[in-house]
Amino acid sequence: MTDSQPSERPLVSYTIVKIKATSSVQLEDFHLDNTFISFLTADDAVQKITDDLIKPSAVFIDVDVDKASLQNLYETLLAHCIPYILFTGKFDPEAKCKAEQLKVDDYLFGAINYSLLKRIDIIRKLKIYKANRESILKSQRSKAIPKVKLWRLKRTVDIMVALSAIIILSPILIIIALIIKLESKGPVFYIAKRAGAGYKIFNFYKFRSMRAGADQELKKFAALNQYGTDESDSVFFKIKDDPRITKFGMFLRKTSLDEIPQLLNVLKGDMSLVGNRPLPLYEAEKLTKDQIAWRFLAPAGLTGLWQITKRGKDDMSPEERIHLDMEYAMNNSFLGDMKIILMTFPALLQKEKV
Repeated sequence: MTDSQPSERPLVSYTIVKIKATSSVQLEDFHLDNTFISFLTADDAVQKITDDLIKPSAVFIDVDVDKASLQNLYETLLAHCIPYILFTGKFDPEAKCKAEQLKVDDYLFGAINYSLLKRIDIIRKLKIYKANRESILKSQRSKAIPKVKLWRLKRTVDIMVALSAIIILSPILIIIALIIKLESKGPVFYIAKRAGAGYKIFNFYKFRSMRAGADQELKKFAALNQYGTDESDSVFFKIKDDPRITKFGMFLRKTSLDEIPQLLNVLKGDMSLVGNRPLPLYEAEKLTKDQIAWRFLAPAGLTGLWQITKRGKDDMSPEERIHLDMEYAMNNSFLGDMKIILMTFPALLQKEKV
């Protein structure tokens, strides 16, 4: 979660239900700007949502709520496509781990501000899209392998391949790290926030290929963006012959060796071997229109349709990139992933300096 644009206010009203650990704790409802906060127990929330007495924008649960009391709530929110959020006042590593156990849509923390409410909107849209997509696929693929089994197979392959690759490539990783440190000041790894599947934000790893502080120079080089010079309209950002890239960084990019640390993201479950590219937050925020947000239904990946279609070329429009992302999100399969992996190898050497 980010706190960008904290001064902006939502134009619509939001209702957030916060789940209490016990009914003995008496908390009064209150208003915060355009947001109405209501405190309920899990059972009360289920009853009121089922009876159409409340239509919450999202349901927040505290980290100390008993997991056993949340099963009915989880099923109710899933059926009504209501965002299910674990929320804390500040970042808590233990809470983040518990979020996976509770099967929440996201773990958020900090102030209830415009940025957080905007994120809730996106999560709600994605839940609706996902429900519609699964309904369509269920009717079209009645004899298909159950989705859960496909996911487990994909995840198993991800872990096996990523772990094996890290072990085999470890000598190369050490050499690359040493050269980066010797060539320029700054850290070995470039770590940035990215939006992946379900618009979930995670730390994204790459070998640093640019000079330190390159992200702060985006506005300075906006006129060179090959996807357009209008900051408000351009979704993606890429510069041909980017002057921020170091000499060794150029080699890393041409050979895609700068991507190797993303194998750690695959092991952690942030990414898959194949999927749509995880996007910088400033790009992801521009892809929240109803017809475009579908691309976030797919897992984030090391490689995908965009990479093998026109990798290294500067003649791909933003519309083409979005179309390929949406195509993968709607039609991905395990066999399709294997085909993309095989097609990735000849595409690794890029023809242009991008």
